[in-house]
Formats: sequence, structure tokens, C-alpha cells
Amino acid sequence: MQDTYDLIIIGAGPIGLACGIEAQKAGLRYLIIEKGCLVNSLYHYPLNMTFFSTSDRLEIGGVPFVSHQPKPNRAEALEYFRRVATSWELNVHLYEEVLSVTHADNGNHHTVTTPKAQYNTKALILSLGFYDRPYLLNVPGEDLPKVKHYYDEPHPYFAQKIVVVGAANSAVDVALETWRKGAEVTMVIRENGIRDSVKYWVKPDIENRIQEGSIKAYFHSTVKAITPDAVQIITPEGEVLVENDFVLAMTGYEPPFAFMRDMGIAFQDDTFHTPVYNEETMETNVPGLYLAGVVCGGLKTNKWFIENSRVHAEMIITHLQKTKKAAQ
Repeated sequence: MQDTYDLIIIGAGPIGLACGIEAQKAGLRYLIIEKGCLVNSLYHYPLNMTFFSTSDRLEIGGVPFVSHQPKPNRAEALEYFRRVATSWELNVHLYEEVLSVTHADNGNHHTVTTPKAQYNTKALILSLGFYDRPYLLNVPGEDLPKVKHYYDEPHPYFAQKIVVVGAANSAVDVALETWRKGAEVTMVIRENGIRDSVKYWVKPDIENRIQEGSIKAYFHSTVKAITPDAVQIITPEGEVLVENDFVLAMTGYEPPFAFMRDMGIAFQDDTFHTPVYNEETMETNVPGLYLAGVVCGGLKTNKWFIENSRVHAEMIITHLQKTKKAAQ
């Protein structure tokens, strides 16, 4: 039989790394498994993205995070978390997707299967992001090459007619950046205005651009269909056909619900489809299976961030150690 780990962490984002650090400090035999690159979700953020938080609030493992400005950018964050992984010599397997997880012995034994190997562990932490599962518009033409659910940088949209779908931070950033780099921007927004959750230093900017007419916005509106050269929009005044080169659907992303259900995790009967877990220990309804980070919020993906979920790592490892002592 293969050796058994004390703990396997699925997901090498900032919180997954924090869990690995706490496991290492506690002397546990652990492994972090990640289907993509290190901090995969952060890697897929827009190239010019700036964090909401100051660098000190993103620190993990006691490694100082020094940035040129109070709020670090994507490149600085990637450099920082590479340094964290190197400094702690974390045991991370990258580009190894977890295919299945099974449980046995009343939660005291779990088997994790990947394309490369099968691992046994006494406990599991699920610390997954959600950036690779975009909400779809589910309209005709969404499969056209001109429709993007991800945004990297504004340059490709110079002198192009852009439709941006959404009213949250991502949509606002895309609209402003592409407009400033020479795009003709139209926003399609279901709500009656820009969301209050938009960064306080950006919200007046987008509202002023809309008010002066630099950026066109249709409120209380939705996309009905997309064609190679236009977008059909349903507005309160009727349907509008807008000439268009690219559609940037910044509609948000969803957690890996199917994967979580396959692991046996139960969900609350609430609007956000919140997973069931003990808020003091982070253990789910499946014994020995814990949640950490943004995955705890279900559809409420703006509830947990790096700065307020770093503590999950300490909570879980503390509980694991207490459980181990109690069993001895």
C-alpha cells in the first residue's frame, strides 16, 4: 500500500499555500495538488489588475510583501507567491488535475486520484478558486470567436467596437481600459446602475464617462443574440441592434459545484448555495474534509478574500492536531 499523507490540499492559490505553510509548521506530512500553475487564478487575472488590498494584508507565512505602491498589481503578486513557495520549500505538484476523491474508514482515509498518481491521505483541504468557470450568457452566437469571457489587456481592442456585459469591478475596469486605449465601448447592464461594490476610486470615473456620453450604457438591459457584426440588446425602450467587433462578457464565475458534490459535500438551501461546514473548524459534513478560502462562500464569491480567509489555514491545522491528540 502507498504511503499515507497526513494532509492533502487541493488548490495552490494563496490560501492553499497558507494551509501548506501551517501544515509544515505543525510537522505534518502534506502535499498541495494544483491543476494549473502556482496561484493559477491570480495568473489569469487581467495583466494590469491592481488588488483592492494593501500588500501587507495579502502576506502569508511571515514573508514580507513589498510593492511599489500601497496596492500591489498582478505581476507583484505572482512574484510574491513564487517567493513564498520557494522560501518555505512547499511540497507542491503543479499541472496535476484531481480527477476524483473517495472516502473510507469514517473519514480517516481518503484517496485522491490524478492522471499521474493515486494518493492516500488522512485529511483533505479543498481550497479552490473559480476563475475558470465563467457564467455563460446562454444566447445565440455566444460561441463566436469574437465573444470573450476573459480579459487580458486593452491593446487588441484599439479602434474596435466593444460591448462589455456586466456592472461589477471586472466589467468597469474593462470598459474604462479599452475606452482609454481607443475602443468604442458600449455597456450592457441588467441593473439600474453601476454596482455599489465597484472600487470606490473607480466608480465615479465610469459614471462620469457614461454621463458625458464617452461610454454608452444600456441599463435594465440584456443581450438577446450575437452575430458576427452586431449585438442584439433588449432594453426597456425595445430591442436595439449595436454594430460590434468584440463582446467581453464580464459576467462572473461560479464555484466547482459538481466536483464538490462528487466529493460528498452538502449544500445549504439558500440563495448562494453555500456549502455545509463548521465555521469554527472549517470541516464539512464529510469527516476529514475541510474548506478554505473563497470556496466557502458558494455563489457569494465576494465574501472571502485572501486577507479575511488566511485564518482558515490556522483553524484547520489546529483542529487536525486536536483530533489527532484525542485519538491517541
